[in-house]
Amino acid sequence: MSWNPHLEPECPLASVDSIETLIIPRARDLGGFEVRRALPAPQRQMVGPFIFFDQMGPAEMITGHGIDVRPHPHIGLATVSYLFKGEFQHRDSVGTDSMIYPGEVNWMIAGRGITHSERTSEATRRVPHDLFGIQTWAALPEKDEDCDPG
Repeated sequence: MSWNPHLEPECPLASVDSIETLIIPRARDLGGFEVRRALPAPQRQMVGPFIFFDQMGPAEMITGHGIDVRPHPHIGLATVSYLFKGEFQHRDSVGTDSMIYPGEVNWMIAGRGITHSERTSEATRRVPHDLFGIQTWAALPEKDEDCDPG
């Protein structure tokens, strides 16, 4: 996998007074795949309900490789994944098993609890492929924290 970062992050609207904080995402390893995590950050833990904000790629995956985010739990939040390039498979404990493609949104509501995984399919691993996307975690309103997962 290769990572193609912008070497000198900058705010194109530096003269705008409404920008409080410029957050430079940090690299985080998710089990063999690196994401750029903007939230949480030392200078800002959340923005509104948004707890995590990750950028996946842009990455070039070589044959035989992909993402392998093993099954893990969530509770009291929702995740939203969006791909610009590539694809991955989402599976969860309520029976969802779907491929996510560019331009599609995967919205998972954890509510009282869900376990899920995200992996590159075996077919996609057979060839070099690109991956570029974002994922955010949003805290559910208190009244919805214990809702049914889905």
